Amino acid sequence: MVGNRDAATFRRLYDKVKHLADCVFYTNDWEAFAKVLPKERHIIGKVHTIAIEQDNSNTRHHRGRMTRRTKIVSKEDAMIDTSMKLWHALSDPNTFAQYQQKFLSIFR
Repeated sequence: MVGNRDAATFRRLYDKVKHLADCVFYTNDWEAFAKVLPKERHIIGKVHTIAIEQDNSNTRHHRGRMTRRTKIVSKEDAMIDTSMKLWHALSDPNTFAQYQQKFLSIFR
């Protein structure tokens, strides 16, 4: 755990990224965000966070193998490392498209 869900905890996180001058922060309407983020760089609303939340959900789904107790998932460091590299590579649309074309070519 990195801290409580309060403005002090969020301020510690913001202090690590505030040097990124060209960034705009898209958040939900959590009070701590409004207290810490500069108004001119802070936009509140779901319209900008849906894609981020979807990506977070997909990441949690694909990393679920790390905590799942099952006989069919290897916990070997090499297999976990390889699985994470494969997941990361296939998360890139261009890489995925290349492998998808190769796979689909079997059926042509």
